[in-house]
Amino acid sequence: MKRSDLTEKILDIKREKEWSWKYIAGEIGGFSEILIVSALLGHMKLTRPQAAAAGKLFGLSKTEIAMLNEVPMRGHGTPMPPTDPLIYRLYELVMINGPALKALIEEEFGDGIMSAIDFDLEVARVAHPKGDRVRIGMSGKFLPFKYYGATGNNLEYGFKEE
Repeated sequence: MKRSDLTEKILDIKREKEWSWKYIAGEIGGFSEILIVSALLGHMKLTRPQAAAAGKLFGLSKTEIAMLNEVPMRGHGTPMPPTDPLIYRLYELVMINGPALKALIEEEFGDGIMSAIDFDLEVARVAHPKGDRVRIGMSGKFLPFKYYGATGNNLEYGFKEE
């Protein structure tokens, strides 16, 4: 069985049982709803206890449960640029605003990146008179670049210089 086959099986059961992702994430527990959904869609991994809980919920085999605990090929199957309109808009958001975000982050923190590993992500619905809005919040640890071979008064890491 390929991981994509397991994803399709999980989606079929979700449809058949008419479960929401919120319900499924609540039953598995332990991580954010986003991470659990991402794992069930094949882009993250669950811990062994969570994989076991998912296995019980979905009636999965021992092999299928083990697959949920394996490190996946993250992002596999998403074409670049994305073709799904919602995913494309997120991609477009980063293409258009990414350079400005990069400039602002570097001005505030220095030379480095925002971690996508030590990272929190939240999605919320915000009521608005002109139509509800989607709020996406990201919080990633700042990881300064290391300047290899730095000696003397040279900075070893790319923290903001005062």
